[in-house]
Amino acid sequence: MVENIREQLRQLLLEKSVRTGEFTLASGKKSDLYVDCRVTSFDAKGARLIGEAGWALVEDHLEQGGLSAAAIGGMTLGADPISLAIGMESARQQPDRFLQVFTVRKEAKGYGAGRRIEGNFLSGNPVVVVDDVVTTGGSTLRAIEAIEAEGGKVLFAFVLVDREEGGRQALEERGVKVISLFTRTELLAGS
Repeated sequence: MVENIREQLRQLLLEKSVRTGEFTLASGKKSDLYVDCRVTSFDAKGARLIGEAGWALVEDHLEQGGLSAAAIGGMTLGADPISLAIGMESARQQPDRFLQVFTVRKEAKGYGAGRRIEGNFLSGNPVVVVDDVVTTGGSTLRAIEAIEAEGGKVLFAFVLVDREEGGRQALEERGVKVISLFTRTELLAGS
């Protein structure tokens, strides 16, 4: 069943989020492929599929590693709908023990409590960090630094799409294991 959900999500990503041509990425690199996961993750059906397939992968990785996470989140804006979808699916499947959701701001607010991390995050929490697309790993690494600066313990990173351009290696060199729902190769297979 999860494979069917994953394939439905792959098809939706191909339809809504994948573009070919000539693009400049957030990292400044040039690419022939652009993946705007937000178009899919902000789609109601896409969010449901991400929640189901994403939670299945996260839950499996937690169980295999004997890990327990308290929360899930990452750098705003790309990680927000993904984190929420996975958190909601975890609550649907495990109403007594589900993942809370948080978001990491690009910089701390200059007013109010001046927080950089918003939502359901507590210092000392073991967390899963999320990113929509990983290319160089830069935005995921910034989220990890913010989480650790606030006392969080990053268990691993979940990414929707690994572009296979060095980001996974950069994160794993930093000591953070990466699990991805799709690699570039898997996403484009047969398309």
